[in-house]
Amino acid sequence: MARDGESELTDLSLTEEQVRDLVEKMLKSSGRRLDLSSPFVDASLADGSRLHVVIPDVTRKHWSVNIRKFIARASRLEHLVELGTLTPQAARFLGAAVASGLNILVSGATQAGKTTLLNCLGASIGPRERVITVEEIFELQLPLRDVVGLQCRQPNLEGHGEIPLRRLVKEALRMRPDRLIVGEVREAESLDMLIALNSGLPGMCSVHANSAHDAVIKICTLPLLAGENISSSFVVPTVASCIDLVVHCARRPGGQRQVMEILALGRRVENGVIESSSVFKRADGVLELTATGMPAEEKFAAAGVQVSALLGALA
Repeated sequence: MARDGESELTDLSLTEEQVRDLVEKMLKSSGRRLDLSSPFVDASLADGSRLHVVIPDVTRKHWSVNIRKFIARASRLEHLVELGTLTPQAARFLGAAVASGLNILVSGATQAGKTTLLNCLGASIGPRERVITVEEIFELQLPLRDVVGLQCRQPNLEGHGEIPLRRLVKEALRMRPDRLIVGEVREAESLDMLIALNSGLPGMCSVHANSAHDAVIKICTLPLLAGENISSSFVVPTVASCIDLVVHCARRPGGQRQVMEILALGRRVENGVIESSSVFKRADGVLELTATGMPAEEKFAAAGVQVSALLGALA
């Protein structure tokens, strides 16, 4: 068991039969199945927790059961400031960026707090906007009125009826969205997301990465999985034209989640590398403002925000 991000040993012991019965009860409400033909399962529980199970012979001997409980300690950027994840200056900057319609990529390792950060960023979206969320399993819980959540579906016993993330992204565009939020991009669905964001639709998503710069490289690489006709010469300029900010978070010793860097992407591409500059970066444990100007000024200006004045006020 993990508590506050740190693993600890418990004295709880269950037999194999008890584990199987428990998993069967938890899966009953999800409509998802677990058997030899489908030895993996990912499902949401009634309280919003996420269940993941793997059975033999994929595992060596025992069932592997993982339950991720989402404790709502933060639902807004101000809460992240109280927890030490963000500084007040960085929170105000991100709030203004979301309200201005910038496209934001949240990056980090597993358990780095990406979903919580997405939820808090989403809270800065205007109350009149219609938000469509797309996820493999429901995790996002945005404190907004007009939210339509979509999740993937597994194939049935005959192997039919599967609804992958790529299909959901395409369907979301037909649902009159003002914002599109993709819980996590891992494969070819990143191409559909980039095309959607490049059409003028503001959005956010998350990706696993070791740093903000690695996240940029990854979001430029994942769309290549969509097919041989997709090349870097198309993907890299597309990323440069539609992704405005990368917010990288990490889990620190002791379990605390912190934003490590806020990276701004430019529109220029040289030798396959996208121009970028740090707006905030953590140094000696402090998230400091490192830039006096940044790209995407046209989006801030359209929302009535002067970037130079905003950054000057935060300095």
